[in-house]
Amino acid sequence: MDIHEYQAKELLAKFGVSIAPGGLAYSPEQAVYRAKEIGGSKWVVKAQIHSGARGKAGGIKICSTEDEVLQASADLLGKTLVTHQTGPQGKVVHRLYIEEGTAIKKELYIALVLDRVKQRIAIIASTEGGMEIEEVAEKNPQAIIRTEIEPQVGLTDFQAREIAFSLGLEPTLIAQAVKTLQGAYRSFRELDATMVEINPLVITEDGHIRALDAKMGFDDNAMFRRPHIQELRDKSQEDPRETAASDYGLSYVGLDGDIGCMINGAGLAMASLDMIKHKGGEPANFLDIGGGASPERVAHAFQLVLADAGVRAMLVNIFAGINRCDWIAEGIVQAFKQLEVKVPLVVRLSGTNVEQGQKIINESGLPIITAHTLEEAAEKAVAARNQAVGA
Repeated sequence: MDIHEYQAKELLAKFGVSIAPGGLAYSPEQAVYRAKEIGGSKWVVKAQIHSGARGKAGGIKICSTEDEVLQASADLLGKTLVTHQTGPQGKVVHRLYIEEGTAIKKELYIALVLDRVKQRIAIIASTEGGMEIEEVAEKNPQAIIRTEIEPQVGLTDFQAREIAFSLGLEPTLIAQAVKTLQGAYRSFRELDATMVEINPLVITEDGHIRALDAKMGFDDNAMFRRPHIQELRDKSQEDPRETAASDYGLSYVGLDGDIGCMINGAGLAMASLDMIKHKGGEPANFLDIGGGASPERVAHAFQLVLADAGVRAMLVNIFAGINRCDWIAEGIVQAFKQLEVKVPLVVRLSGTNVEQGQKIINESGLPIITAHTLEEAAEKAVAARNQAVGA
C-alpha cells in the first residue's frame, strides 16, 4: 500500500524527521488560505498523486504571490498527470499540498528498502539528490552508498554517522543527519513499511536538514495491526482492477496484454505468464486466486478479469492441492453463464478431483476449450486470441 507525500511527511515528522510547514487543499480558495496560514513570501503547490517525477509532468509549481497560488491550484486540481510511473493513462489530481518555500543549498537522497535476499533493511544514500536513483545507478554508481542493518541491533549511531560523513556533510550537520536517519529507520520498522524514500533530503541555506519530498510503502499483509496506516489508503490512486481484487482477497496485477489469466499459486502464475509470452502472446494480468477458492471466489475472479475491456481470450490454469478441481469447474461454469462470456476460454485443470472437474466442464455444454498441459493451454489461448482478433 502506498500513501501520498503529505501523509508520509506527517508520519516521518512524528519520528523526528524535519519537514517544511505545509497544509492540504482541495480547492484553489483553500490553497490560498493554507498559504496565508504558512506565511512567508514563497510557496510550493504540489499535486498529490502516487507517482514520482511529478515535477517533470508539471505537478509542482513555485509561487511568489497568493494570486499565483490560486492560479496554480486551479490549473492542477482535476488535471491528469502523466509520468513514466503512471503509464499513459496518468492519474487525476484530487488534492494539493501547499508547502513553505525552502532555500536549498544542497540536495541528497536517502531510502530504506527491504533486502529480501539478505532479509535485512538496507539504507541507500547518495549525494545526487533530486534525481531518480535508477538514473544515478546508471550514470554515477560511485555516488551510491549502501548500508545493511543488523535486525537484532537496529541502526546504530555510528552507522548513521558513517553515512553522514560519506555524504560529505559538515561536522555541524552530523547530529541532524543522524536524527533524520534514525527517525526514518524507526518509522520503517515500527509501521511495517516496505520502503521509505526521501528525495530530496536537502540542506537549507540556514544550515538545517529537511525532507523536501517523501514516499512510503507498506506491507499489505501487516495492515491488520496498523489500522491508522490503513486509513491513509487512497483508492482513487490505485488501478481499479487491483482495488477490486484486494476487496475480495485476490492477488491481481494489471498488465498491458490481451490474454486474461486466472491461476492459483504465484509460481504457477508466473510460469503461465512466461509460457504465454513464449508462445507469442501477451498476458493482460497476473491473478492468483489462492489455495482455497470456492465457486463464488472463482466467479469474482472471472468478473475481475473480464472487466478489462482489452481482454480477447482467457486462460484458466489450476493445479489443485488444497484446492479442488470440481470446485473450480463449478465456479467456471457458474461464471460463464452469469457473465455471458464472449471471449474464447481455455481451461487446464490438474490435481485433486481433476476427473470430476473435467466431467463438469465437458458436460456443461459450454464452448470451453480444454487442455492437459501448461504448454498446450498457453498455445491454445494464444491461438484463440489470434483468431478472435482476426475475426
